[in-house]
Amino acid sequence: MTHRPTTRRLACLQPLALAAAVLLAPAAALAQGEVKIALISSKSGPLEAFAKQTIVGFNMGLNYATGGTMAVNGKKLVVIEKDDQGKPDVGKTLLAQAYADDKVDIAVGPTASPVALAMLPVAEEYKKILIVEPAVADSITGEKWNKYIFRTGRNSSQDAIANAVALDKPGTTLVTLAQDNAFGKDGVKAFKEAIKKAKLAHEEYLPAATSDFTAAAQRIIDKLKDQPGRKIVWIIWAGGNPFKIAELDFKRHNIEIATGGNILPAMTAYKNFPGMEGGLYYYFGIPKNPVNEWLVANHYTQYKTPPDFFTAGGMSAAIAVVEALKKTKADTNTEKLITAMEGMSFQTPKGRMTFRKEDHQALQDMYHFKIKVDPAFAWGVPELVREIKAEEMQVPIRNKR
Repeated sequence: MTHRPTTRRLACLQPLALAAAVLLAPAAALAQGEVKIALISSKSGPLEAFAKQTIVGFNMGLNYATGGTMAVNGKKLVVIEKDDQGKPDVGKTLLAQAYADDKVDIAVGPTASPVALAMLPVAEEYKKILIVEPAVADSITGEKWNKYIFRTGRNSSQDAIANAVALDKPGTTLVTLAQDNAFGKDGVKAFKEAIKKAKLAHEEYLPAATSDFTAAAQRIIDKLKDQPGRKIVWIIWAGGNPFKIAELDFKRHNIEIATGGNILPAMTAYKNFPGMEGGLYYYFGIPKNPVNEWLVANHYTQYKTPPDFFTAGGMSAAIAVVEALKKTKADTNTEKLITAMEGMSFQTPKGRMTFRKEDHQALQDMYHFKIKVDPAFAWGVPELVREIKAEEMQVPIRNKR
């Protein structure tokens, strides 16, 4: 015998159903009250150290920019980390998954330029923002750019102009040594454009994983040994230790090494080159501003070490995300975010950055350094020669907007 619920029983059940609905409502509201951010980096592979710093810096940056609440306008910031392994095809797939399956509002990354170049069309396809940090190749905000791409990381031109400030002197002959990939080629191209007074005698490109530099050293020596004046090999390299090349008879021919800044473990090799000059993106002891002071103090507290090259970049990207969301009152509509971010200035560990409207590249100060050997530090210490202001750098606009 089946029992049908009486009208009276239904009336009793209605308040319970209402109560259940009321209990469920906050959970539903909470689900709507999130901003999802994908953080894609090379957590494994040759650039693992760079990626780990970016992740630490990004999370510290969100904490700093939200005053510890990890929320903007009542919306909780949720970070979803993904490992592209330094592989372009993997990065491309992960970004598509982040937009389509994870429903992220904004993506940040990746570490390597070849991965970034594979990811750019995905941002355009899904019409979602990708903040590039720290991949450097000019083509990311150049010919491969689209309007959904912003970059807090410096680009090859900014690196090149800063290094040219340090090295471009009359009577100097230069050779470039770079990895045979987008990072290396774009870097050398920009460096060549920035050189006005020195002479460029040769460009040497090698596979990214090269460990034996003997043949390359001989080619470089042959190009430089009979040149008058100062002779410098400018190295642009990510991962590995290309400075071993200097052990191969360079001193006998008075050939110097020069390079840009790097992570602290890589800069242990700089101790062998006191007085070496170059252009630098970040070193924890150089910028004097409240954001950097907070980063250095809190990083020492949490990790017992100073923040490194890419920690500052991760923090800058996080601050950019939070500042953009503050401007839109946490509205994640892509067009509203683009409007908010174009021309937006924000304070970072390097001081003020500004997203240039034409190509969304963050304009930022760079630093001319000279290496000092200090027994208190395991690495060659880059001492500031001078700050190269963003407004004096004249970074070319390379896209076709």
